[in-house]
Amino acid sequence: MTSNLLKSPRTAAPAAVSPDDPPRPPPPRRAGRPAARRLATTVLPVIAFFVVLIGGWQLLALRDDSPLMPQVPVIWQALTDAVTDPVFYESLGVTMLRVSLGFLLAFAVAVVVGIAMGRVEFVRRFFEPAVLIGLTVPGLVWALLCVMWFGISLTNPVVAVALSAAPALTLSIYQGTLAMDGDLREMAYVYRFPARYKLRHLWLPALRPALLSGARLGLSLSWKVIVLVEMFGMSSGIGYQLNNQFAAQDVAAVLSWTLLFALVMGVLEYGVLQGLERRLNRWRKVTAV
Repeated sequence: MTSNLLKSPRTAAPAAVSPDDPPRPPPPRRAGRPAARRLATTVLPVIAFFVVLIGGWQLLALRDDSPLMPQVPVIWQALTDAVTDPVFYESLGVTMLRVSLGFLLAFAVAVVVGIAMGRVEFVRRFFEPAVLIGLTVPGLVWALLCVMWFGISLTNPVVAVALSAAPALTLSIYQGTLAMDGDLREMAYVYRFPARYKLRHLWLPALRPALLSGARLGLSLSWKVIVLVEMFGMSSGIGYQLNNQFAAQDVAAVLSWTLLFALVMGVLEYGVLQGLERRLNRWRKVTAV
């Protein structure tokens, strides 16, 4: 009896499948597992990062016990005060208006120059030094120069943002023009499409990935430059408020304004730009490997 129990049980042999048998339906999938796995791979790392960041900051603040490194509850209180203050929304609106005007100016110039650089050799050689110089000049230099050139006016931040964002945008559009399918350009040349038709139905759809990637890079540069311009030469905006809190040596207020500004930028990046990119590129085939 015992020897029979210790013996490994025999597994039933699978039933032979005849070619005449109807196909078996696939086993039902469990709907909860993919969603839980996706949640674990996308949300949990972000939560873990913020837990480590906030916990590490609190430990350092408790260890130093200095007003230069405020504790998390003090920063949270300053954050709440800033959110409930109407000055924050006025400053944010002014800053976003300046960034929008400067970025639109840079975008318009970069589309024309970038396509021309990809099409005409003389234009490429003419603008190439300007693009390289623009990429190497720090945003702080543009901010200081525009403050000295234009003073306290709307032209100052608009030109500074355009000078900072245009080189990266131009380079991205130029590379996108080079990667464009030559057969499409030959077809447009043979059929003699009008320039406006080619721009709408040929150039802009082909350059869409380059435009989106360049826009994201240009916007990230614009936010950094606009804060510098407002700190040095403006009397309103997020940068001006940061400078005021810096003059008062209020570290908690500086951190709270910085966090709110970063939060707004994160909403624009993940909520607007990436959503627009997914919508415009939804026709593209996604590889499974």
